[in-house]
Amino acid sequence: MSRLGEKWDEQHLETQHQYSDVTDNSSEEQAHGTKDHVLPAKLATRIDMHVMPTLIVIYLASFLDRVNISNALLYGLPQDLHLHGNQVGVAIALLFITYVSCEIPATIVMKKTRPQYFLPTCALMFGILLTLHGVVSSYAGLVVLRVLMGIFEAGIYPASYYLMSMWYKRREAQKRFSFFFAGCSLAGAFGGLIASGIGHIDGVGGYRAWRWIFILEGLMTVVIAVVSFFTVSDFPELAKWLSDDERKLVVQRLAADQGASGIEEKIQFKELVLVFRDWKIFLSAPFYFGVSMSIYGLGYFIPTIIATYGYAPIQAQLHSVIPWAASLVWAFGTAYLSDRYQIRAPFLLLSLAFAIVGNVMLFTIHTNRAAEFAGLFLYLMGCCGTIPVFICWLTMNLHGHRERVVGIPYMVGFGNASGIVGAFAFPVSDSPRYKFGYALGLGFLLSSFTIAIIYVVGYTVQNRKRRGKDRFML
Repeated sequence: MSRLGEKWDEQHLETQHQYSDVTDNSSEEQAHGTKDHVLPAKLATRIDMHVMPTLIVIYLASFLDRVNISNALLYGLPQDLHLHGNQVGVAIALLFITYVSCEIPATIVMKKTRPQYFLPTCALMFGILLTLHGVVSSYAGLVVLRVLMGIFEAGIYPASYYLMSMWYKRREAQKRFSFFFAGCSLAGAFGGLIASGIGHIDGVGGYRAWRWIFILEGLMTVVIAVVSFFTVSDFPELAKWLSDDERKLVVQRLAADQGASGIEEKIQFKELVLVFRDWKIFLSAPFYFGVSMSIYGLGYFIPTIIATYGYAPIQAQLHSVIPWAASLVWAFGTAYLSDRYQIRAPFLLLSLAFAIVGNVMLFTIHTNRAAEFAGLFLYLMGCCGTIPVFICWLTMNLHGHRERVVGIPYMVGFGNASGIVGAFAFPVSDSPRYKFGYALGLGFLLSSFTIAIIYVVGYTVQNRKRRGKDRFML
């Protein structure tokens, strides 16, 4: 690791010398109001193909590996490991303690060691750990594996957003961010499909179906990780698949849109602390927490919730696919329209409204299966439509490596602490109405809606004092 760090420091110096003229020129162009640099269509396509597919697949595997315990619960995991009381919730929640605490350090480490080494290594490690879930024989073993998984999972989500934000301009980012977050919905949908199929091999090789879920999905992640060592892209300044002219064009256009990236700057602790004085960074975490609590709660328990509608385990797994698929369509639709009209706030508020309405339906309706499914659709669609719009909105209103290397993992890290709350939101004792979980979700959603209004007002006020490209996107 030290050799990688030394090599990276040398490249920092080379980058600073090579691109200082690029960012200086971009600042001059911005001051004089020159037009943005336009990427040739072929180069834009090449960037998408080098940056996006691998990140999406790794995140899909990451989210699936994090929440597939929800599928295992229906296939006998609690009974075979003799879990009782709140031990299921504890096992789920412990992953998030290391997950949350490691996200900011992990993102800083990625900047130091480079994405092409860091992301595949994290994926390889949590893939191996997930596979070992399939042979665990005790509650203590399950807890140890979940804690270790949190360490390596922490490096994927915020680091990927950070990397994407260094490739795309603000008006280009929403579709890409939503496609990336689609890994969450795809994981939920595929997880249900895979689990329903694995349910038919219960007992094969002497292993219960829940063990096969972990073994097969863990091995799949290992394969993805090995391949990604050859496919993950670096930062634009260091991407070897770009020619020198292409690299300069990419760096220039981003500097003109967002300001100099500052990749050559070393991040000091005192500078990290100063970042938190920015109100838009500070408020991002409670907003994210309020929405992601519902996503994690549903992610971990949606098959169990659907089973209370009268479905057998395999049928409940299959029916859990549909709400995730609907949330995927909604997220793509909002991303397309948000980029087309270059606005974020209306689509954010609309998705939050959907989630709130769906939550209220689930809280109040308990005898009409169709209405309950409709509420579940709205609840999950609204939450999954909100998160990528907000992350894009905030991230692309931050400037350079310094703000993003801290702001993104702080938002995601603190927000993902909601996974600890979500792990206990739908206890068996509250079945089948789950009043506690829905009431908790509603309270957090309303707090996020309030914070969203604060963002709209805050950006509007600050934009009155700004000009040109320095204005915040609404």
